Amino acid sequence: MTSIVRDQWYVAAYGREIGRDLFSRTICGESILFWRTEAGRVTAMSDRCVHRRFPLSQAPSHLDGDRVVCGYHGFTYGADGVCVAVPGQTRVPRTARLRSYPVVEQDSFVWVFIGDPDKAGATRIPRAPWLDQEGWTTVSGMEPLKARASLLVDNLMDLSHETYLHGGYIGTPEVADTPITTEVDDEAGIVYVSRHMDDAECPPFYAKSTGIEGRITRWQDIEFTPPCLYKLHSRVAPVGVLPHEDGTDPDAFHVEVVYAITPETERSTHDFWAVARDFALDDESVSDFLRESNRTVVLQDVTALDVLEEVLTGEPDGYQELSINIDTGGLAARRMIARLAEQASGAPAAAAVPAGR
Repeated sequence: MTSIVRDQWYVAAYGREIGRDLFSRTICGESILFWRTEAGRVTAMSDRCVHRRFPLSQAPSHLDGDRVVCGYHGFTYGADGVCVAVPGQTRVPRTARLRSYPVVEQDSFVWVFIGDPDKAGATRIPRAPWLDQEGWTTVSGMEPLKARASLLVDNLMDLSHETYLHGGYIGTPEVADTPITTEVDDEAGIVYVSRHMDDAECPPFYAKSTGIEGRITRWQDIEFTPPCLYKLHSRVAPVGVLPHEDGTDPDAFHVEVVYAITPETERSTHDFWAVARDFALDDESVSDFLRESNRTVVLQDVTALDVLEEVLTGEPDGYQELSINIDTGGLAARRMIARLAEQASGAPAAAAVPAGR
């Protein structure tokens, strides 16, 4: 049975990745062609010619105005995926059309709907407004993961691993030592996990970007909208510095860490990451530092999860997985994803199971 939840919006690319060149990316097992019309609108369609399945992203396929010309036999398609010309005849077969996909460009991401397109309008797209909002500066990237998406969800929902996997970058002893609180809003479809550290070591990621010296108050508030958008609201300030009673927080540094978790296939994932900050907005040296540091952290996760995928794929049936208190957020996310899969397939959802099953 597939582990990919359908009838959902997924991040396919950053807006900056898609222009007037034909661009292909596999999303949830489907090879999709993206390009911008002359008016700047992103369009998405199957990356396979209906004639002999030649990839339309493959040269010598090319754009001719707002038409895609297949580089194998010349079948030509409009921006809606409908074939408008075939070689050697004037009649275009009625079935000569590519599957088209609903697309929305929002918060610097290009979202594509996988599943029944009639359900796209009624399915909410989660927001990450800081990524292109005035008063914030963002660095971002994407790393390919040779592991199933559920492993990345587990990884991000339990940040205690920062202490061990990301020491020297974002991890300190207090992350693993501080208990978490978990809340589930079934109506909104969101899992919340919070860890507030009142007196913690300041890791290099924050010390070098903010200039804080000494120990810090560090808050990590996770907001995960299954199946695919993760937000970490990170607050850093000198020890004892708290928000004002009116909710303003001028003496702290705020970082919004966003991950879009997009299955490529059953066992590979597009790991989109972005770090937005509300300080040092025009300091390129801070941007360069955060970009390289966060990419290093992401690659540490990628290495660990790629290994874990190999282990899970090769282990015998019946292996038991142990969960503890720090896993409550991840287990809640699994249950919510299972419900989404049930709604999309019409089959009863199984209980939350180990990620390797």
